[in-house]
Formats: sequence, structure tokens, C-alpha cells
Amino acid sequence: IVGGMPAVPGRTMYDKRNHMMRHMDHFRKLLLLEPRGYPCQNANFILPPVHPDAAFGYVIAEQNAVYPAMSGHNTICVATALLETGMVPMQEPITEFTIEAPAGLIGISARCEGGKAVEVTLKTTPAFCRPRDMDVVVDVPELGKVKLDIAYGGMHYAIVDAASVGLTIDPKRGRELCRFGEMIKVAAREQHPVQHPELDYPGCDILVFREAARRLDDGRLFARNTVIMSNNDLDWSRPETWTAMIDRSPCGTGTCAVMASLHARGELALGEDFVHESIVGSRFVGRLLEETSVGEGQERVAAVVPTITGRAWITQHCTVVVDPTDPFPEGYTVGDI
Repeated sequence: IVGGMPAVPGRTMYDKRNHMMRHMDHFRKLLLLEPRGYPCQNANFILPPVHPDAAFGYVIAEQNAVYPAMSGHNTICVATALLETGMVPMQEPITEFTIEAPAGLIGISARCEGGKAVEVTLKTTPAFCRPRDMDVVVDVPELGKVKLDIAYGGMHYAIVDAASVGLTIDPKRGRELCRFGEMIKVAAREQHPVQHPELDYPGCDILVFREAARRLDDGRLFARNTVIMSNNDLDWSRPETWTAMIDRSPCGTGTCAVMASLHARGELALGEDFVHESIVGSRFVGRLLEETSVGEGQERVAAVVPTITGRAWITQHCTVVVDPTDPFPEGYTVGDI
């Protein structure tokens, strides 16, 4: 959303995220719910930056009133839109600039050709996987005990080996992936809650199913994944609410979380490419630049600084309107999709 928004109060982009989540959620509903939106659609609200080093700020909004502190695929989309609409001047072959997410400053390096951003690399906020959040076992109705890691890559991810619960990452098994993924995530949040050491950001709030990593012919580490996102509030007494939706992208923050988990296990080295493929076959390439830490004192956590490389395409330029007689100014949802 590049125009038409009122001023959003807040001293930081995280404050602005909180304000929009608590007081301006009608904009998210207008854009993401039917009839203007569709399940799995996201919104990015481009705002004036707070930090002097940033070209623009942005607040990310997703279905079910989720406002991530950071999102890789949304950031790649934001960077592409800013460049290809001229809001950030494009310089070929490389344009570098900084944008401000709720989680902090995000460095962008975009390879540009013929007026297009053909490859976007973002240096994101630190990711981590604490030892106490590895090999967590939770009890899940219908599944029994499930082992998982919980890692932060911009959101708190439950990371689950799909084969361990009898699943494969196949579009034809989408409903099963959604059902069991949401159940595992909610069970993990209830039985093993986590908190960011610097932000008031509890979890886990999202889940990634992954397959075992393997080496490609060129030596790079590769894995397939799919991310399960909430689209309603799960109620254990109502099985019809045991559902969710699938991220169609390889997921930037999910890739960061998986890389943090792999690094914590000694399976991914600094400076090594990690090719992460989505359920529809699209790919991001991740890399860990360096080790760092997050938090202070007893809350200090070992972390890594990731980059994510991918590409986005502008699919439409449009103006969204609401007629004053429209009976659904905030849209609607129906349980069929």
C-alpha cells in the first residue's frame, strides 16, 4: 500500500505495528478478506521511516490479525515495488538501500536490469535457536508426541520433520498439512511458550514442515519446506477450527529460522548457501553471514545474521475503494476456503 493511509502514530516502526494491530485492523480486513482479498494474501503498508538511515518504513499484515515483526518474502516484495515504481531510485547493476521493518533495519541489495529488480538480497535481523528450544516434545491430539525445534527468524517457528508425522510436502496433501500443522503449532505454544529476549513478541506463532536436507550436485545444501499460517483461532473442543493455510513462497523468515536450527546442530556453516524450496517449487537462497547475540545478561542468546535472496513480480497496479453503501466495508470470511 503506497498511498492513501492516514498517519500512524509511534516512536518506532514496532510501535506503529502495535498501533495498527490494535487500532487500525480494519485496513487489513478491507484488503485481505473477501471480496477484495483472498486466503493467504498479505499486505504491506509503506510508511515514512523513523530511522534516519531508512528510505521507507513498512508494517506487515497477514490473515487472522497476524502482524509479523519481519517477513522475508514480504520484504522482497516491498523492495521490488519501491524500486520498480521509482519510489527508490534504481541504479543498475546494483541498488543498495535500507528499509525499516518493525523488527529493525533491513539492508537491501538488488540486482537490477532493464528497469527490473531481477534479484533481491536482504540482510535481516538476527535469527536464533536456543538449546532449550531444541528437540521439544509436545502432545498433540490425534498425533501423539511430536518432536520439534522452535527457532526465531523474524517470527517464532515450530520446525517439524514432515516425515515424522507421516506427511510429505505435496500440494495434494495441503489440507492435512494445514490441519496437523496448526494443531502442532498451538500445542507447542501452549506447552512450550517462548519470548523474544528484546521484543515483547511471544510464540510460537507459525510452523514450518521441512524435509531432510541433502546436497545438490553443485554441493549446496538443499531442502523442501512449507509454512503453515493461522487463518482462525483454534479451539480444541471444535475440530472444525483445526485448520490453517499454506504459504506459497519458500518463506524468508522461515528459511532464517531453519538455518538457525541447522547451524545450532552443526549442519550449516557460516558463508554456506542454503537453497530452500517451497511447496510450489519456487526457491530462496539463504546464507549465514556471521554469529552475534541478542539480548543481555541471563536473556542473552547466541544468534546468527542471515541473508535471503529471491525475486518478486508486480502483478497489478490498482486503487482499492469502499463505497459508502457497501454492506461489507471490512470484507467477510466463509469457511469453504
